[in-house]
Amino acid sequence: MRIDLHTHAKLSKASDFSTAYYEEMIREAVANGLDAVALTEHFNTRRFFEVYENLDRMYPYNGEYYEAGSLKIFPGMEVDIRETGHILLIGRKEHILEARRHLEPYTEKGRFIPFADLLTLAEAYPLLKIGAHPFRASTPLHHLDPAELRRLDAFDLNAKDMYEYGSEANRERVERFAAALGKPVTAGSDTHQCLQYGSVFNELNHPCGSVAELKQAIASGAYDIHVADSLPLQVKASVMLKKLLKRLAQLETESPAPAVAIGESSPQGA
Repeated sequence: MRIDLHTHAKLSKASDFSTAYYEEMIREAVANGLDAVALTEHFNTRRFFEVYENLDRMYPYNGEYYEAGSLKIFPGMEVDIRETGHILLIGRKEHILEARRHLEPYTEKGRFIPFADLLTLAEAYPLLKIGAHPFRASTPLHHLDPAELRRLDAFDLNAKDMYEYGSEANRERVERFAAALGKPVTAGSDTHQCLQYGSVFNELNHPCGSVAELKQAIASGAYDIHVADSLPLQVKASVMLKKLLKRLAQLETESPAPAVAIGESSPQGA
């Protein structure tokens, strides 16, 4: 079973969820050989709960994951912490949504939840807890208390950081950091659009039908991480596409179609 443990449903936190956009992403995930993804949308994205309301209309949910044809979508979210850093939480939909409701007072920058408090909240549910991109310059984790870091289940080997800092160098740094804390490393593309799927993924030794099984497979090392030779090209193309799509969305907002006055007909041949 091939799974990407760090993915997004929207182009950006400021954008609305688009059914057509996400359906295209799912088609590309399958085309790139994935069997499953964890949907770790930002917890403070615009209209967070609407993401899952839309998924409920799009795909059957069996109590553990959404069934998007052959692809399993495990619910999750990516949470900012006060000390700087991002934490991925993955679990059953009801647990993710309940934890998100508890985070409502902490969605604004400058008011994010302290790391220890987030861990305590997450530990109230059977969630998979992954430290995202621990050496990203803007949101590192390596500066945090090792005792608190050991409460996580794994650390994220992130495709964006492998592109930014060098694939092998970043992987060695993350693996060395995780090993010092006695924790495994998992792979996540961190994609916000379709081109980045398949750049990195985890290949489990056997299929997992629940987050509990995922946690067990990761804890026991029953998986391998695969890094595509095309990762630099995929991520570079993804970055360029994301910028283009965001710019197009901005232009559409800035240039609405001209209104036609009531009773006024359009020019002939327009």
